[in-house]
Amino acid sequence: MAVFKIESDFTPKGDQPEAIDTLVQSIKAQDPHNVLLGITGSGKTFTMANVINELQRPTLILSHNKTLAAQLYSEFKSLFPKNKVEFFISYYDYYQPEAYLPVTDTFIEKDSSINEEIDKMRLRATASLATRKDVIIVSSVSCIYGIGSPKNYNNAYIPIKKSNRIDLKNIMMQLVDSHYVRNDLVLEPGSFRLLGQNFEIFPVYDEYPIRIEVFDDKIEYMYRFDPLNGTEVQSEDDIVIYPAKHFITDKDTISKAHDDIRQELNEQINFFKKRDKLLEAQRIKQRTLYDLEMMMELGYCSGIENYSRHLDGRKEGDRPYTLLDFFPNNFLMFIDESHVSLPQLRAMYNGDRSRKETLVEHGFRLPSALDNRPLKFEEFESMLNQTIYVSATPSDYEVNKSNGVIVEQLIRPTGLVDPEVEIIPTKGQMDTLISEINTVIESGNKVLVTTLTKKTSEDLTDYLKKFGIKAEYLHSEIDTIERVKIINSLRGGDFDVLVGINLLREGLDIPEVSLVAVLDADKEGFLRSRTSLMQVAGRAARNINGKVLLFADKETDSIRYLRTETDRRRKIQIDHNRKNKIKPTSITKSIEFDNLIYNANKVENGFSKDDYKIDFDNIEDVELISKLKKEMFKASKELQFEKAAFLRDKIEELNKKMA
Repeated sequence: MAVFKIESDFTPKGDQPEAIDTLVQSIKAQDPHNVLLGITGSGKTFTMANVINELQRPTLILSHNKTLAAQLYSEFKSLFPKNKVEFFISYYDYYQPEAYLPVTDTFIEKDSSINEEIDKMRLRATASLATRKDVIIVSSVSCIYGIGSPKNYNNAYIPIKKSNRIDLKNIMMQLVDSHYVRNDLVLEPGSFRLLGQNFEIFPVYDEYPIRIEVFDDKIEYMYRFDPLNGTEVQSEDDIVIYPAKHFITDKDTISKAHDDIRQELNEQINFFKKRDKLLEAQRIKQRTLYDLEMMMELGYCSGIENYSRHLDGRKEGDRPYTLLDFFPNNFLMFIDESHVSLPQLRAMYNGDRSRKETLVEHGFRLPSALDNRPLKFEEFESMLNQTIYVSATPSDYEVNKSNGVIVEQLIRPTGLVDPEVEIIPTKGQMDTLISEINTVIESGNKVLVTTLTKKTSEDLTDYLKKFGIKAEYLHSEIDTIERVKIINSLRGGDFDVLVGINLLREGLDIPEVSLVAVLDADKEGFLRSRTSLMQVAGRAARNINGKVLLFADKETDSIRYLRTETDRRRKIQIDHNRKNKIKPTSITKSIEFDNLIYNANKVENGFSKDDYKIDFDNIEDVELISKLKKEMFKASKELQFEKAAFLRDKIEELNKKMA
């Protein structure tokens, strides 16, 4: 059996060994809730990895957004190169859920663009859990959404052993039932083909397809091969093929679900008719019968997840099956940045419920669609085995759950001390801010300025530019890809000051930043709470010259906590440095920011805008738009985002012409 094994040139330092040992002993003692209070730059990820290495348990790491999840995935992949480290986030590049707006009588069809690479990674995650124990899955909150029954998924696997005879006809029928497609021309992920005596399968979650050489119903040889040149990569004695989708149903299950759905449909039609809602009765009848016909003929239909309660055999109100159901009972969970992740988990259910209740009320969905939902927070809690909450600023929930026992990791191996915190009066604050910015720029470092509103961030950016300061702003209206480009441009020296709102908090680690300025620091609230201020201050904790300026006319409770806690942490680090004769050094980090999802610095191989000049007098609009869309999605899939954005603009240009 494979075991977890860290491969790293580093060993635990500072208070990492103590934190690792305390957490390991707590987990072994069956404590269900544990808190790791790790400050920015203390090596929380390395501590987490060492805990996993010691405990040897399948692990789920939850992060509150895709970008941070991608960073964690990349780091754990490098720490555990010989183990299964998987990535599980929403596979939608774009997602518009179906909805109905009664006020305007507008029905919005479900519209989405699925990222095939991420879909493969999700399937690889569940396949790894089914076959191995040394599995780490880094996930977003997508892990609390329904993905089908693990029992149906695991029962649908297809084992093929070299020592056994093979019935190709039966194997192909099983593959079709598992949502694989026969394609004798092109072998793509999720397809299979028969070429003479060679039977080839390309598992949707694997990098390499499998070739089975058959003679007289016997397997002569079986191996994985390179799909580009056909050369052998690795021989195999036995393989297991898992389904190409998470929602797996056999004919018996569909048949039983069909009867249950018909019964619910009849009940709902009668419900509407008794209330004289004839339009709703006709609507639900028409839509449901169409879906049933598709399921009976193809085994699948668009929006099949809305019938998951019937397909899974669940009772009304029962929670859906999620990624957590695929883990063994002894799994370990880390919730990264728990002070943000947990509130996000709590908010998922109510928003989804409100939208679907409207659809059910107006006959667009059966009431059972309400059970296709994310987990309620209470359900999520009940599914956890043992949890480690990781945050520099844990909330009351985590502290109370752990009975107030917190494992602190306050020492940075680099020797860096928490930045000094200064309170500056608001009178004349712009003059002070500009003076401080110029000092930082002269030293070759960067500045973050956080405001309370989007308008203020934009106005402040324009104001700074008038004084010759190269500044840009960052807020939620700027899309994710562009945000990463802006951050990389800051690190690369294209500008010196980044102005934003709450985007300048957890996970934004820019070692070049030596000054963080907080405007309206005394406006107590969500963006100026003690948690937010601690997180914002942490953005300056990776530079030896780090400093935090709070522009305020009074010392709020949050400011007081920040100053007191910062002083405590500074003393601990300074004492450690003196005792161990450590000279603090700034953290260095490659500007080529390796991000699995949004690598905005990806080289655009051979991309030239001149290749896409459009002659508006000689084009077939619809055909050209279709062609450009295909190229846009291909560019996005290959992480060529500049090209994809350019093609998007061309498509919009064409659409305006046709309007």
